[in-house]
Amino acid sequence: MQRCDWCLKDPIYIKYHDTEWGVPVHDDNKIFEFLILEGAQAGLSWLTILKRRQGYRKAFADFDPAKVARFTPERIADLLQNKAIIRNKLKVASAVSNARVFLDIQTKFGSFDQYAWQFVDGRPKVNTYTSVDQIPATSKESDAFSKDLKQRGFKFVGSTIIYAHMQATGMVNDHLVSCFRHQEVKKL
Repeated sequence: MQRCDWCLKDPIYIKYHDTEWGVPVHDDNKIFEFLILEGAQAGLSWLTILKRRQGYRKAFADFDPAKVARFTPERIADLLQNKAIIRNKLKVASAVSNARVFLDIQTKFGSFDQYAWQFVDGRPKVNTYTSVDQIPATSKESDAFSKDLKQRGFKFVGSTIIYAHMQATGMVNDHLVSCFRHQEVKKL
């Protein structure tokens, strides 16, 4: 069974690749989870974040944006002592402020899902790359999505982070065509 080259280094990566990466996500809490995790990943490896995912779930109320939006400065200070997550003050504070903006978007659009998927016209963009080197770090869609999120008040949502988010949540299928998941995910 052939997989994308990037995931062959670690069993955690392989599991994530084989079961989650590129699968279209329409659940708002799951989308919020990926936004927090992608923001935390800035400057770090995705594997570092995947290894701390359970810690993030516990620390961030199972990624319930309504609960996270109510985190107090004291709760944020406690999180900065939590060794199960990346203890970066700006990243932790942005997760809380992003939760508030996330809720505003839900109110305005009916769901964050409705808002996010408009950037790909409501359906996954399926790419046909044959090499990891061909996969871009950004796209015109991630540029537009990132710009709009920033205008609404989101932090840690640059175009590269948002492109990775789009890959993770299936807005973009960047599995290599040689990968067994490319066709499976395409059918979803």
